[in-house]
Amino acid sequence: MVDKDRTAGVGHQVKGSIKEAAGKVTGNDRLTAEGKAEKAGGKVQEGVGKGKDAIRDIVKD
Repeated sequence: MVDKDRTAGVGHQVKGSIKEAAGKVTGNDRLTAEGKAEKAGGKVQEGVGKGKDAIRDIVKD
């Protein structure tokens, strides 16, 4: 079973990548920065989910 933080984190990374790319194409520095920030937040959230999964696996065994 995969933790919901893990999947949500990946979603934020994808959304952030799209925002970042759109910002670069349009020359919108603010949108680029928002995309980078969302991507970084998504990576952290995914890491938290991976940690929860690892703990769950250890406790399960």
